[in-house]
Amino acid sequence: MDIAGRAKHLGAMAVVRDAVLPRDADIIASIDTSFTTSQIYRVEVVGDDIRLNLSGLDAPLTKRFPLDDLASPHRPYDRSWMAMDDDRCVGFAAVSYAAWNRRLVLWHLYVDPSHRRLGIARTLLESIDAHGAACGARHIWLETSSVNAPGVAAYRALGFALTGVDLTLYEGTPAQGEVALFFSRALPCG
Repeated sequence: MDIAGRAKHLGAMAVVRDAVLPRDADIIASIDTSFTTSQIYRVEVVGDDIRLNLSGLDAPLTKRFPLDDLASPHRPYDRSWMAMDDDRCVGFAAVSYAAWNRRLVLWHLYVDPSHRRLGIARTLLESIDAHGAACGARHIWLETSSVNAPGVAAYRALGFALTGVDLTLYEGTPAQGEVALFFSRALPCG
């Protein structure tokens, strides 16, 4: 089954195609990248052991990840895809390939809330997997925040596993107090 057929089979009306940037920047920027969560991960470091503890919040937290690099000629990714429902962009993914360790870095993977849980992220990852196979990549690597509990659940459901944390990455940024979580997934061809 082709990628468009898979998305329709899963109940979504989305078709995945290559994103052409900066031409498609405005339509991609219309995606709602926000999430709301009542739980976050607290990171505990005890000696050499790192533990993620899912912790409830007193009030739900809403956060939106910016898509502010779409029109930049200096964006860090070199390949991107968009999921379209008619003329509306409902998903976006972007990667770069690092030849030295044969890794795809996943810079963006977003699905609009109205189209989540329909298989669109999985379908976008199929495009990424095919690109990775063509590049000879061994795995996909990503970074997300400890407050992105819904994203962590989605990444785990998509086959990603925790590979590390950085307690200081967000110091001095608007995400101060959050912890960077790193996930990786082997590619079928790797």
